[in-house]
Amino acid sequence: MVIIVGMLIVLGGILGGYALEHGQFMVLYQPAEYIIIGGAALGTLIVSTPVRVLKRLGAMLGEAFKGGTVSKDLYLNILKLMFDLFQVARKDGVLVLESHIEAPTKSAIFSKYKDVMDKHHLVQFLVDTLRLIILGGISPHDLESLMEADIDIHHADGALPAAQLQLTADALPGLGIVAAVLGICITMSAIGGPPEEIGHKVAAALVGTFLGILLCYGFFGPLAKNLEIMHEEEGMLFGAVKAGTVAFAKGCPPILAVEFARRSIPGDHRPTYQEMEKHVKTPKGAK
Repeated sequence: MVIIVGMLIVLGGILGGYALEHGQFMVLYQPAEYIIIGGAALGTLIVSTPVRVLKRLGAMLGEAFKGGTVSKDLYLNILKLMFDLFQVARKDGVLVLESHIEAPTKSAIFSKYKDVMDKHHLVQFLVDTLRLIILGGISPHDLESLMEADIDIHHADGALPAAQLQLTADALPGLGIVAAVLGICITMSAIGGPPEEIGHKVAAALVGTFLGILLCYGFFGPLAKNLEIMHEEEGMLFGAVKAGTVAFAKGCPPILAVEFARRSIPGDHRPTYQEMEKHVKTPKGAK
C-alpha cells in the first residue's frame, strides 16, 4: 500500500506541475509509445532473467506491495521457536529433535509458528543446522563458519530479482530514446503535411523519451531498491537464527541462546529483553 501511495505522489507531482503549465493531457496519451516501451521493457526482463528468478521476482513484488513480511512479531516467534527446540533438547537430549527436523510441517513445535514456516528457506537453514548438532563431530566454530557460508550463498542468490529489475530500469531511458527515434522517423515521413500534424507527431515522439525516463527514475528504479532493502531485511532473519543456534551449540542455556539471537536483530524490530523473555516463556496460544 505504501508503494502505491508513493507512485501516486510521483504521478500527482508530475502531472500536477504539467497541468499548472497548462499542458494538454491528451498529448500524453500515445498508446503506440506505451506499447513500444512497455513491450520492449518486458522483453528485456524476460531475455535477461531465468525463469526461476522471474518467479521469485513476481513473489517479491507481491510481498513488497503488501508491505513486506518481516516484523517484530515474526522475530519474536523465531526466538520462541528456537527456545522451544532448545528446551526440548536440553531436557530430553538433542536426539529428540530428529523427529521434528525431519518433518517440520508435522512437528508439534514447528507447526505452531505458521509465519515462521512460511519462510521456507529460513526453516530449512535452521533444520539443516540442528541436524549437524544432532550428528555431532563438528565444533561450534566450524558450525558458525558453515552457517556463514550458507548465508552468503543465500544472500547472493536472493539478490538476483532486485538486480534484474534494476537492469530493466536502467534500460528504460534507452528504450524511450528508441521510441522517440521511431516517432521522428514517422514525423519525417510526413514532413510535407500540415504543421499541426507534424507537431502532433513530434510531441508523440517526445512522449516516448519522457515515459522511459519517468518509468526508470520514478517507478522501476525505486521499486528495485525497495526489493533490495526487503531482501536485506530477510537476510537479517538468518543472522538471528545463526547467533542463537551457535550459542546453543556452545552449551548456552536456551534463554541465553535466544538472547544471543535477540542481540542480532536490527533496532527497528528488536524486542526488549523483557518482551522476549515474556514471549518465549508464555505457552503458545496463552494470553
